Amino acid sequence: MSRSELRDELARLILGGELTLSSSEVADKGGLSLEDGQRLWRALGFPDTGDAIAYGEPDVAAVATVAAAIESGTLDEETVYRITRALGTTMSRLADWQVSTLVDQVELDVQGGKSPSRLGAAIGLATDVAPSFEQLMIYAWRRHLAAAAARIEALGAADEELLSTVMTVGFADLSRFTSLSNELDDSTLGALVENFETRCTDIVTAHGGRVVKTLGDAVLFVIGDAREGTRTALDLVSQIASRDDMPDIRVGLATGSAISRLGDVFGPPVNLAARLSHVARSNRVLIDAATAATLGDEFDTRTLPPRPLRGFGNVSPITVSERRGFRSR
Repeated sequence: MSRSELRDELARLILGGELTLSSSEVADKGGLSLEDGQRLWRALGFPDTGDAIAYGEPDVAAVATVAAAIESGTLDEETVYRITRALGTTMSRLADWQVSTLVDQVELDVQGGKSPSRLGAAIGLATDVAPSFEQLMIYAWRRHLAAAAARIEALGAADEELLSTVMTVGFADLSRFTSLSNELDDSTLGALVENFETRCTDIVTAHGGRVVKTLGDAVLFVIGDAREGTRTALDLVSQIASRDDMPDIRVGLATGSAISRLGDVFGPPVNLAARLSHVARSNRVLIDAATAATLGDEFDTRTLPPRPLRGFGNVSPITVSERRGFRSR
């Protein structure tokens, strides 16, 4: 096959069919007006394609799914598009993550002689690997959906309060990341960030917390219990800072009411945790007074002199460490 034919074959395998329809045709076949079809496409994160042939039968099925959801009346139209927007945003990031990860595998396949070209290796992955990982993706989504529903149900609050609850928010970031990013080559920097995010996620999850998002040199996480959040923060410092292949880390923790929306968390404890991490010394954990008030005998705390934190005025951060000789478990 020529390069253009290989490229077309790769697109066909990923998209699940040939592209034979324009935007107006796919909207009409799927049961939406052209305007609503374009709104759907934008919600998913794609630009308008005009009269170009850019769609196939899987696109018709997707449009029909949205049209049926609106027609049934179970969900109102605005909710349908909000869910669609959430899918588009999440899947865009997931796709970029997957492709950047698979690039290394493609290079290995070409260098090892398993495939004559990068496109050929990509086609092999799309044929042999993509179907099983698509099933894994749906499985992971269902598990996370069940966990999210359980978190909401456990709140036991009035409807208008279901997305707001008291939680401990942690913000962990790498020290000297800006200077590091100027010193390291792209490959080394990418590996460092991936290693940091992976290790943070493993530690947070092991403590029963949840990583909300990663920001390259920082990780935002939440956990329902302030004591466990403090243990998590101290473990992040001890396990990451002790590694020769990782730079120093600093963590801020704050406890209070936060709102969960659009896959993110918002509220004063989120902002305060970030501010505390930025003023923390390397390999230290700083907490707020609300977190400190919940801690027991297993921790030593020390209140530092007040300092200005943007948006909070003068705040006295509190250092925390595990009390020597104390065994919580």
